[in-house]
Amino acid sequence: MPPQRRLFRWLDERTGLDAILRESLDEPIPGGARFAYVFGSALLFVFISQVITGVFLAIYYVPSADHAHTTVAYIAKAVSAGSFLRSIHAYGSSAMVILLLLHVTQTFLYGSYKGRRELLWLSGCVLFVLVLCMAFTGYLLPWDQKAYFASAVGTNIAGEVPLVGPWLKSFMRGGTDMGTLTLSRFFVAHVLGVPAAIFAFVALHVYLFRKAGAAGPISENLVHPQLPSEPFYPRQVIIDGIFALLIILVLAGIAHFLPFDLGPQANPADTRYLPRPEWYYIPIFQWLKYWPGSLSFVGVVVIPGIIAFLFASLPFFDRRMERRPWKRPVAVGTYVFIFLALFGLGYSSYRSDHSDPGYAAQLAAQEKATEEFMHQPFEPEVASSSPVAPAAPADPLVAQGAQIYQAQACNACHGDAGVGTPAAPKLTGIGERFSRDQLAAALKAPTPKMIAGGMSPLKLPDEQMNALVSYLEALK
Repeated sequence: MPPQRRLFRWLDERTGLDAILRESLDEPIPGGARFAYVFGSALLFVFISQVITGVFLAIYYVPSADHAHTTVAYIAKAVSAGSFLRSIHAYGSSAMVILLLLHVTQTFLYGSYKGRRELLWLSGCVLFVLVLCMAFTGYLLPWDQKAYFASAVGTNIAGEVPLVGPWLKSFMRGGTDMGTLTLSRFFVAHVLGVPAAIFAFVALHVYLFRKAGAAGPISENLVHPQLPSEPFYPRQVIIDGIFALLIILVLAGIAHFLPFDLGPQANPADTRYLPRPEWYYIPIFQWLKYWPGSLSFVGVVVIPGIIAFLFASLPFFDRRMERRPWKRPVAVGTYVFIFLALFGLGYSSYRSDHSDPGYAAQLAAQEKATEEFMHQPFEPEVASSSPVAPAAPADPLVAQGAQIYQAQACNACHGDAGVGTPAAPKLTGIGERFSRDQLAAALKAPTPKMIAGGMSPLKLPDEQMNALVSYLEALK
């Protein structure tokens, strides 16, 4: 007997492993194991991979507007294999969406939602929404420019929902603006709330699947199976395992050769930034452009709500036992039309971005800023004990200038007390390098380089400008 066989037998005698595997996996598959059935198992495998990599990332992450970006930059630039691990996790979210779409498409085309599988289909629809929520809540956590502004657009869309929209937006953000409360809520939802719901509905989905039984090929009768069956274990398990291994190899290759980018830290004062969500939300982003003002209710709630209701109610409307796609032209044609419409919206968004010279230049500048940030070495946060201006300046003019510095959101880029951030240089000691007139002139008419970095001309009365310059001179 081979050594591995003896080891398995030894374990089986003490744990009953073989009986457990057969009880768990001996689901009869009408017509036998097939490659077409791998997407559900692969989706579960990638989700477990996301949980494992997410736990390691959470060891370093701090869900705070002050520290989130720095901790992610530390993971990507300083932690051994941190960039690889983060890239696996980031690309894994896209892999989950792709596998989810493939699984839903295979289920739909095979008519596997028919024949007493209504609850199974509904639980799958809930999992569809939860996977999208998982991707959305995780997108903000790096707290870079792209994550901040894309999430701001997403929460604004939620605010368009009638009656509960303003409350929903405020609940998601933790207030009127996005900050530490927003990050902490998204973080808790991403690592606790949504994963717990996914685990619960996966268990329900598997139970309902075992209760209803595998649908089998499109020629099979869903209520009274006729084809000879084959147990799920071991052949289908082997096929699923090979496909899962292929997925992890592809993700590892992409993560190694194309590390996932991290842009500069979020700067809420940057009014020129063009927010663009992840690729799977681009069609929705483009769709909402066609429903401005009072029409937003129709585009945000009515039409998507009708489509979601019809999609979830499909097993209740389509009661025929016919499963062959070419015998269901209306249902299949509608499904294909929706997919083509999503592709069309994505292409329209890409074309509008690159046909407008201003948009194209700004997007190129944003990509360049991200690339430059990725090539910069990791810079730790400035300790709070660093020399800064006194908290309560004795000079009333300097105290007034400090208030203007905050009111004009200068600290959003240059940091509190001008200590500097990844988005803009430090201002401490600037009074020793430039005269008062030079500082005032730079504030009123920034140089092209300053404008490219997000600086806008300040139009202040002479008294306030004098106070602001006095404050800058006091930053020692």
